[in-house]
Amino acid sequence: MADAVERPGGPKVDENSVVLDAKGLRALAHPVRVQLVGLLRKYGPSTATRLAERLGVNSGTASYHLRQLGAAGFVEEDTERGNARERWWRSVHRTTWFNDPELAEREPEAALAYQQSVAAIYTLRTQRTLNELQTMPRAWRDTFDMSDWALRLTPTEAAALYRDLKEVLARYRQEAPETAASAPEGSERVAVIMQILPELDVPAASSLTSDPQEAEGSRTS
Repeated sequence: MADAVERPGGPKVDENSVVLDAKGLRALAHPVRVQLVGLLRKYGPSTATRLAERLGVNSGTASYHLRQLGAAGFVEEDTERGNARERWWRSVHRTTWFNDPELAEREPEAALAYQQSVAAIYTLRTQRTLNELQTMPRAWRDTFDMSDWALRLTPTEAAALYRDLKEVLARYRQEAPETAASAPEGSERVAVIMQILPELDVPAASSLTSDPQEAEGSRTS
């Protein structure tokens, strides 16, 4: 997962992952920085100029945010590619974990800014795919899906659902730019965006009417 808000109980965090602390959370509390990290993870090392073109910002803005990300340990200079005229950057990690409820309470503004940036990126990915859908090969058009499932769960059941979905995803090949060449022929990068969204504005089961006639009326009103 290139940029995500994770919860406790997910897969074991390895050396390719970063768990956000207060410093890291504050560093990522800016939408441009979240996007820069995501682009470097998706496409591999790049320069501020090329990244700026993808984001539609000027190179000075991209350079500034890359330096801030570098100071926080999210990106580093790729000295093998850079030269005196062109500075290349690469991501230090493959995934980001934000799984500390207490940290979110201590840093509410930074936590909200990071989460909103991630949500905006998910929306942008969906819109981009929709814009390109009709030009995709038929086989890939047939795999496209946008679904939502309304479930009534307890918090414990919701946590179990999360674990079950993660176990399913773990059975499939993880994507990284450096491993793309060894993937089977015909494989493409696929984004699976998982959201478990509590809808606490919906009445609880105990407050719903038990009268069949009233229930029938509510469906048709």
